[in-house]
Amino acid sequence: MRTGAGGGEVGPGSGELGGDGHRPVRVVVADDQTVVREGIVILLGLLPGVEVVGSASDGLEALRQVAEHAPDIVLMDLRMPRCDGVEATRRIRAEYPATQVVVLTTFGDDDSLFPALQAGARGYLTKDAGGEEIVQAMRNVISGQAGLSPQVQRRLLERLASDGGPAAAVGGGVAGRLGPRVLPDGLTAREAEVLALVAEGLSNAEIARRLQVSPATVKTHINNLFAKAGLRDRTQAMRYAFQHGIAQPPRPRRG
Repeated sequence: MRTGAGGGEVGPGSGELGGDGHRPVRVVVADDQTVVREGIVILLGLLPGVEVVGSASDGLEALRQVAEHAPDIVLMDLRMPRCDGVEATRRIRAEYPATQVVVLTTFGDDDSLFPALQAGARGYLTKDAGGEEIVQAMRNVISGQAGLSPQVQRRLLERLASDGGPAAAVGGGVAGRLGPRVLPDGLTAREAEVLALVAEGLSNAEIARRLQVSPATVKTHINNLFAKAGLRDRTQAMRYAFQHGIAQPPRPRRG
């Protein structure tokens, strides 16, 4: 039995993300603290089914590593120089939607948690997490679920209950309306944001300008969300967005 970061035990099969003949899960580790970053790399290197393909000391380097290696997951610190983890997460999810982000940070406060989830992180752990908890979060994210620690889940529930719902918890705008709640059919926050803009009647070019990404990136998001939700065209997409509360139908005009 091996001991992981934070004292969690990593036993046989506990980290087999890429088992059953599947290829290993490819991971990039981003953290500006060298000792922490190297420790996480060593821990992950001990786990079967995990391949660390790169490490980065800031968000810009993380983006370069994602562009070069196309990892399945980035384990992302939040407080980093040049480009912090929230902005790096937002750009990774916009430009490389096949790569998921799991935040691994010292900070569990609301000012860190909610912006990271809005940016598109699918998992959120604090650095006192054990090896098994990190593995479980990655396993959940790979299978399309959220990889949130129990403490983070409790904080989300407490915040939503005290503030009266997702919109109050995270502010206004499209991302505010969506909040950190679980989205239907495994949609990411970014895909739901694109869907909300589709429901508003915006073209791909208009959505690209609104989100400050390329039209090709918007097209990728639309293709992905259409496939996940089983949609054939924009009319169906608008109906789906209204049904699931991702967008609000226009109010009828009064004569």
